Amino acid sequence: MANILVVDDELGIRDLLSEILNDEGHSVDVAENATQARLARNESGYDLVLLDIWMPDTDGVSLLKEWSMTGLLTMPVIMMSGHATIDTAVEATRIGAFSFLEKPITMQKLLKAVEQGLQRNVPAPAAAPAAAVPGKVVPTFTPTGYSAPVVATVATAAAADAAPNAHQGFDLDRPLREARDGFEKAYFEFHLAREGGSMTRVAEKTGLERTHLYRKLRQLGVDLSRNKKN
Repeated sequence: MANILVVDDELGIRDLLSEILNDEGHSVDVAENATQARLARNESGYDLVLLDIWMPDTDGVSLLKEWSMTGLLTMPVIMMSGHATIDTAVEATRIGAFSFLEKPITMQKLLKAVEQGLQRNVPAPAAAPAAAVPGKVVPTFTPTGYSAPVVATVATAAAADAAPNAHQGFDLDRPLREARDGFEKAYFEFHLAREGGSMTRVAEKTGLERTHLYRKLRQLGVDLSRNKKN
């Protein structure tokens, strides 16, 4: 999905943020101070940086200013702090910070800020003609973007009435996170239905730990009782 750098001097926060972002499919690097963040930025181009303000060597606002003056501020930077003043947040925004998160950071606020930051650099989809081929799934272009894939066979249309259905269409004319969540929800609902609601078998099939699987299903709003066998 995206390459993200998390800069924070607190180990617990680094681990928590990287775990959440990894669960979302992102590639995450971590740095515990400005020195490590400089090295990481010089070696890699990141799509987004989460930067703590108060750090032991160089504070985050000074590092942000350094990147801005040297032409390295080419990605959205989200500042983080539990003790920053309004003046500090305003200064960071003036220098070039994309947004500001106040600690403690909830998962909902984190994912929303990251999504908004990543969308800043997402180009609009270009129109491309697509020929319909019988039996093939093709996305069709509309004036507002790509529509859901269409399968041009009678057999596939009939199979859509059966459950669980391993072949489903998705509305691609949505923000990336919404489209991904829709796919993941359908994916887990399919395996839950096929396994009769057995979390153990679904965990084995999807390659996830049970605790991770439970958390993911709750996050997606999957009804865990619907497919359980009596």
